Amino acid sequence: MNTTEIQSEITVGVDVSKSKLDIMLYPLNLYFTVANEAAEIQKVIVLLQSHRISRIVTEATGRYEHAFVFACDKAGLPVVVVNPIQVRRFAQAIGVLAKTDKLDAGVLAQFGATLKPEIKPIPDEQSRLVKDLLVRRTQLLEMSTMEKNRLQILPKPLHASIKAMLKSLEKQIDTLTKQLDTLVMQFKGWREKADILTSVPGVGKVLAYTLLSDLPELGKLNRKEIAALVGVAPMSRESGSYTGKRRIRGGRARVRTVMFMAMMSAIQCNPVFKRYYEHLKAQGKLPKVALIACMRKLLVTLNTMMKNGTRWGEESPELA
Repeated sequence: MNTTEIQSEITVGVDVSKSKLDIMLYPLNLYFTVANEAAEIQKVIVLLQSHRISRIVTEATGRYEHAFVFACDKAGLPVVVVNPIQVRRFAQAIGVLAKTDKLDAGVLAQFGATLKPEIKPIPDEQSRLVKDLLVRRTQLLEMSTMEKNRLQILPKPLHASIKAMLKSLEKQIDTLTKQLDTLVMQFKGWREKADILTSVPGVGKVLAYTLLSDLPELGKLNRKEIAALVGVAPMSRESGSYTGKRRIRGGRARVRTVMFMAMMSAIQCNPVFKRYYEHLKAQGKLPKVALIACMRKLLVTLNTMMKNGTRWGEESPELA
């Protein structure tokens, strides 16, 4: 690629808020603002299609970015959603300490042009719906737990109200669970993958659906890559003569949370993981550390099973 081609490539930074999009085209230094609504987004799409765009970079902003990101993906534009913490640290590294919408859009554009974050496929509509249903189910379960706690501490005259709420929540949770089952069973590819994942004792439907919707890379990466992606690979902390404890960090927190709960079950009902967990504790590992290690081994095993299309027991699980 020659210098002219490099200069002709444009990186777009988009700072998203509930009401508007602040957009910077780098290195053209072209900045403008539009409303964060469908009609205005389509106008932006047409404008961006008239340029040679190498990347469109925006941050995860709690769903406010969804309409723009999905529109870009549908139009075939190279859009990538990045971690806000990484962008903020990049801004500090290049000396941008002030924070305005225009500055943020410019920093996002420079971040994309400098670090060139990998452009990954945007989840399809089915994956997004499964994820939304799982998130809502989790919210209802948390509400149910809070109501159960209140039942233990509030006076008896209030128990009828709490029990009525618990009954309503239980009904909604059951409805969402059935919706999830129906959605996954409608698609052969997802149905087969779910069957592979749930063949492992301790891996239930919730974990299987979470992996299918939030971890599409499962079965496509090697063991180190998949562990790092989820955030269950211990990171070294060394400097000079100092050697700190290795800790897990980063990764996909929601996947990790669901896996943690699943492993609590797996070490009870899965003899292989139960033996491995007890072996780690016998070596002096703390219970939580042993659980995280079991999570990593479970993830690696599931990754291999998905890659080879095999069920639990058809090949030796990778627990060595």
